[in-house]
Amino acid sequence: MSLLTNYKLVWKRRRLLWRAFRARRDLARVSEPPPELAKDAILGVMCLRDEMGRLPYTLDYYRKLGVAHFCVVDNDSQDGTFDYLRNQTDVSLWHTKASYRDARFGLDWTNWLLMKFGHGHWCLTIDADELLVYAHHDRLDLAALTRWLDANGQLGFGAMMLELYPNGPIGAGQMPDNPLDLLEYFDAAPYRAVRQSPMQNLWLQGGVRERVFFQDNPRQSPTLNKVPLIRWNRRYAYVNSTHSLLPRKLNHLYDGPGGAMPSGVLLHTKFLPEVTQKAEEDTARRQHFHDPDQFTAYYQAVSTQPNMHNQQSQKYTGWHQLATLGLMTPGNFS
Repeated sequence: MSLLTNYKLVWKRRRLLWRAFRARRDLARVSEPPPELAKDAILGVMCLRDEMGRLPYTLDYYRKLGVAHFCVVDNDSQDGTFDYLRNQTDVSLWHTKASYRDARFGLDWTNWLLMKFGHGHWCLTIDADELLVYAHHDRLDLAALTRWLDANGQLGFGAMMLELYPNGPIGAGQMPDNPLDLLEYFDAAPYRAVRQSPMQNLWLQGGVRERVFFQDNPRQSPTLNKVPLIRWNRRYAYVNSTHSLLPRKLNHLYDGPGGAMPSGVLLHTKFLPEVTQKAEEDTARRQHFHDPDQFTAYYQAVSTQPNMHNQQSQKYTGWHQLATLGLMTPGNFS
């Protein structure tokens, strides 16, 4: 990397941190900030809006995995999410009516919470519709995983976002308590990944959303690589969701399906029955893409409630299956 490129990335990171510092003014604190946490405690960080249908399961899922406390930004929910969160004793809650898009799709807010409260801690930054699985997660919690990462000198843990879907039209039926009771299937292939310059972040695409919605323009399909779990430093910054970070060395914590680096999978539970209603709301709010008009056809296609299941669909059975398929790398964590 040239000195000029390095200089530009240093200043990009500083600008992002300055944006996060300024963005704190958007946030009204609703409950007490996080208590003094042990150095090895896991801090969960989320930014969300109108997630009452899945939030109780998501929080309980991560509590069972050992998340000690949650820092959550509520972006003016209207479905009871806000009242639910402010009554959770292990949630520190902030509220904002500011533009999600203008805050870099919530990243300025989450970067601020990570800067303020995450320094020195293992921090898990996830969306409400993401469930992290990794080798032996059914018997070893995140504290065990992060101890192993510390012992092996790793600063973080990457994951592939794997879309789950039902066998039948999306948007049909009743909301389940457990999303996995309805969303039982996934696409095992094909996926493709390249490294992007100058940050050396992975760009992983493919899977069912590309197959169903973006066949004519696969480069527009969703980015599926994430680095959600980091021992945070106040000098770090997420650049594009949790897909990429600065300093750029953090982007090498994940090398994609079949890669050598230990990794997990984020089960993406987007396609619950509420997805069609959310597609209509997102179309109207225009908060989710730099150019929302480019994705009008996608939202319209979601609203038609397609059946994403086909003969190649595989039924999800657990992390062993994902490891066998090469969608995650267990490493020697046990």
